[in-house]
Amino acid sequence: MLYFLTRTFALPAILSLGLGIPVLAQFSNPEPETTEVHNVAALRPPAGARVAIVEWEDLECPDCARANPILEEAAQKYEIPCVRHDFPLPFHHWSFAAAVDARWFDTQSKKLGDAFRDAVFAAQPTIKSDDDLRAFAAKFAKEHWLEFPAAVDPEGRLAGLVKADYALGQSVGIRHTPTIWVVTDRADRANSAPFVEVLGRGRLFALIEQAQAETGAR
Repeated sequence: MLYFLTRTFALPAILSLGLGIPVLAQFSNPEPETTEVHNVAALRPPAGARVAIVEWEDLECPDCARANPILEEAAQKYEIPCVRHDFPLPFHHWSFAAAVDARWFDTQSKKLGDAFRDAVFAAQPTIKSDDDLRAFAAKFAKEHWLEFPAAVDPEGRLAGLVKADYALGQSVGIRHTPTIWVVTDRADRANSAPFVEVLGRGRLFALIEQAQAETGAR
């Protein structure tokens, strides 16, 4: 089954899935470096929102785990969406499977799927293997009155969603995790940029406030 295979893929096998970016071009916890954006259409708020946070993340990435509570705090404080995209790095052994698990929890409710992602980030140091991940997901499911299935993704549909997010990230120009933007619904580049990459998390709140002021969202 595809889900089982994703839990046992070595690096070459993951690359054969078509994830595509050379391993040396992907890394986590990078030095601040502006992303050269190719697909600007991906950097827009959800329908009905003027401002949002957009992030590409890897559930096994330590810097993503450090960023996660800051992004949550910002989304709650400013009452804006936080759009999360999967970008499992090939050298992280269980991140692809974790993203598939999160997609299964999404099928129960998007809120539960995001809660699972948050829980994985919080427990990240204790998850050392695919077996640890499986046990963690089963325990999380039980705590929410669910039975975690033996075959999470028998038809490969959820894995396809993860790979689609990865491909979208490639089209944008993602090279590392986390990559975070504050995005707006503005298209008038002469007056304000429709999106700004968050290179230093200490600036996140100020960037959101600026975006809200420029769009009249506050």
